[in-house]
Amino acid sequence: MIRIGMIIFVGAIIASMGAALYTYTLYQTNYITATAGEAVTVGPVEYVVFFDGIHDGSKAVTPENTFVTIRIAAENLGDERTRLSGGQFYIVDEKGQKHKAVYGEFSSSDLLLEWLEPSQPVEKTTQFDIPFDENAKYQIIIRPQKEQSTTDTASICITNC
Repeated sequence: MIRIGMIIFVGAIIASMGAALYTYTLYQTNYITATAGEAVTVGPVEYVVFFDGIHDGSKAVTPENTFVTIRIAAENLGDERTRLSGGQFYIVDEKGQKHKAVYGEFSSSDLLLEWLEPSQPVEKTTQFDIPFDENAKYQIIIRPQKEQSTTDTASICITNC
């Protein structure tokens, strides 16, 4: 009787460990790496990101350092519309410091919030206020919107790859 109870107990422990491992791997972040100009898919959206240069802002908005601009081509590959936001994009410098995108209405293509309809590509720009070094390596991190229900995160090298 004790042996049967012990076998059931050990079986329950093994089953719970298997379920925990399955759940852990199900929600583990999937990191996708690419370089500027390569297509990368995060959830239902395919992105192509390019380094677009630097600028000193406008009369209304000036940077503390330098604005680094990226150009983003995005296409919704899914069946339902989804959101594209400047808050999904971060730039990471060689020191590993992460900086958020800055919205400043510098051009009509600046990204704040955009709804992506299925199979209708858009091209937008966004910028980051950072101390820019032309010899440094910079990466763009793309995180999905919450409603996109994916664990994918992209890291795209945009300079000195």
